Amino acid sequence: MGRADARRARQGSARRAKPKQRKSGIRRLFTWKKILGTFLGVCLLGIAGFIGLYLYVDVPEDGNENATAQGNVFKYADGKILARGGVNRENVPLSRIPKAVQYTFVAAENKTFFQDSGVDLKGTARGILKTLMGEGKQGGSTITQQYVKNYYLSQEQTVSRKLQEIVISLKVDNKFSKREILAGYINTSYYGRGAYGIQAAAQAYYGVDVEKLTVSQGAYLASLLQAPSQYDWTSATAAGQKRVKERWAYTLDNMVEMHELSPEDRAKQTFQIPKAPKGLPGVTGQASYIIDQAKKELFAQGVDEKNFEAGGWTVTLGINKGKQNALEKAVKRKLTDDLNAKRRPVDGDAQLGATSVDPKTGHIVAMYGGAGYPKHYTNNSTRTDYQPASTFKPLILASALENRAKTQGRLPITPDTIYDGRNRRPVVGGTIPFAPPNEDEHEYGKISVQTATNNSVNAVFAQMGQDVGLDEVKKTAVELGMDGAKMDVKPAMTLGTMGASPLQMAGAYATLDNHGKKVTPTLVTKAVHNANGAETELPMKDPIGDQVLSRETADTLTSVLTGVVNDGTASDAVKNTDYKAAGKTGTSDDNKSAWFVGYTPKLVTAVGMFGESPKGGAQVTLKGTGGGGRVNGGGYPARVWADYTSAALGGNTGADFDLETDLGAGVPPTVAPTPTRTPSATPTPTPTPSGTPSQTPSDTPSQTPTESGTGTPTGPPTSTPTGGPFPPDGGTTDGTDGDTGGTGGRPNKKGDSTLYGFE
Repeated sequence: MGRADARRARQGSARRAKPKQRKSGIRRLFTWKKILGTFLGVCLLGIAGFIGLYLYVDVPEDGNENATAQGNVFKYADGKILARGGVNRENVPLSRIPKAVQYTFVAAENKTFFQDSGVDLKGTARGILKTLMGEGKQGGSTITQQYVKNYYLSQEQTVSRKLQEIVISLKVDNKFSKREILAGYINTSYYGRGAYGIQAAAQAYYGVDVEKLTVSQGAYLASLLQAPSQYDWTSATAAGQKRVKERWAYTLDNMVEMHELSPEDRAKQTFQIPKAPKGLPGVTGQASYIIDQAKKELFAQGVDEKNFEAGGWTVTLGINKGKQNALEKAVKRKLTDDLNAKRRPVDGDAQLGATSVDPKTGHIVAMYGGAGYPKHYTNNSTRTDYQPASTFKPLILASALENRAKTQGRLPITPDTIYDGRNRRPVVGGTIPFAPPNEDEHEYGKISVQTATNNSVNAVFAQMGQDVGLDEVKKTAVELGMDGAKMDVKPAMTLGTMGASPLQMAGAYATLDNHGKKVTPTLVTKAVHNANGAETELPMKDPIGDQVLSRETADTLTSVLTGVVNDGTASDAVKNTDYKAAGKTGTSDDNKSAWFVGYTPKLVTAVGMFGESPKGGAQVTLKGTGGGGRVNGGGYPARVWADYTSAALGGNTGADFDLETDLGAGVPPTVAPTPTRTPSATPTPTPTPSGTPSQTPSDTPSQTPTESGTGTPTGPPTSTPTGGPFPPDGGTTDGTDGDTGGTGGRPNKKGDSTLYGFE
């Protein structure tokens, strides 16, 4: 064996003799190979898990309930807000938001919004880590992520919710355009003051619609999103105000950096202090009636009630804010200020309803329904449970003129036709005996239709209804907008014994004012539904319909009804006005209702006053209300009408009726018929030197009583005998008036059992 071999042998023996060292347990567990393998395994599992999560989690079809719920906004005709209901959110498309204001949100929250993939992985990882460490809510999200959180998810801070947010954000970024995402974010964010979305915020902080926001205002609203309650200027501490101004400046500086605002424009910006907060317009008072009626109109046009109550509707009404205020003040000045229920219990029974319509557009410009919710839930302007009384009589004359009807003596019915106006004169030609009383049992004798209209003589219109044909009268009334289902074809209908509302009567008279073209009074002028930023406008029916009366008929009625205002039952209340007007009073039997429906060339208003017991809502008499006797249409209703109309017209009172007629009080007749005692004789015309519209035949009183019966004739009531009925001649007809058309007159023992009223 050589030296080399001996050396190797010795080294081998030494190695065999040296004891073997064993690795520790930790080193055996954490070898670099195992650590690397574990890391790669976790990464693979994470990737696999994320891929699985990405495949499993879909973008929800709909947003969560809180994010999609909107309020319904009701606006006056000029666009100002009347009331809001539900969640204070009104989604708006991005096209309504000024472009510079859009960019304030990008500048404040996510400068790279238009370039990123919808997720900030670094910021999100930091947020997850801090959430795991229990440090609570953390920022770092993109606009897309915040939109996803607002719209699809919840505000809870958990890892699982954060992972969902990431996946859905990536998918949303691929599915929707950046503009759609930005619009969703701006509309779903909470801005404080109960305002969700930028439109509600614009109103809450600056009192304007979103289109009118300035860059400075937009920068403030965008800055609010970081801490709405802390950054509300009016309630913030000095430190909070300082921080929000710094945030506002930061937003504008970022816009310059993004080239969305020039340095020159940036230098011009000043911080615009928000307005003090106000309570949301509530559904109380008159708004409660107006909104309820507007909803009924929408539902009648096919809007699903459930869909509407879910929100998102902006409803513009024809209500003119100035006229609405004028109507409410008129009711207070001319009625409620006179009432004292503690001193006179009957005053607590008085209810008033009114509807005012523009006859050219058909839009309801003012409505009064009562004391408002919760004091009185029934809308007095739309209720149909009280009789319209003698306000129905012009419709009988309209039917007579339209159908070219004739009297029993085969004479054409015109404003100059002579009728027998004796009290309780039996109607001739009918199958049901009917002999209604005139108001206050007044005797008129031979009287023209014009004078009978001025003084609302029941005997004349009861007979005229028979002459025309009750079925024809009903047909005309329905064409003018009255409810045929509430109209029994009986003689008493000529006195207005059916149910009707101020809304319906305003429509009928507006049709007369509109020269016979049908007017259906309508509250809603525009209705837009916003769902996820997409606006859909509801097609609206035109309130102006077909020609239902000839212009000659309608204009003749208007001419006749000017006599009621100038010389008849409404003259005391309306005589001192400085505008041309026409109208008709009505007082139902037992004084349960009193009416005045009047119009000018530009405005039609129906006012109804109703006796309603606060206990149970039963119909009761109005007698004694305000400390007087019977409440008639020429009293409170006409006074409210006149006060409101003067205020509503303002200085615009010079218009005259554009009438195409040669008949009626508004047109001086060339001759006036002379009444005769011979039933079948045709009245002999004699010239009238004065041409006064209200001049009546010589055997009628020179002064007739007011509708309330408080006036007395200055001359003998009639030159005709009163001890018995005239022969049932064919040349004159007869009716009844009590401006009442109700249920308090004495029924015939063997005739129409429907009770009827005075005028």
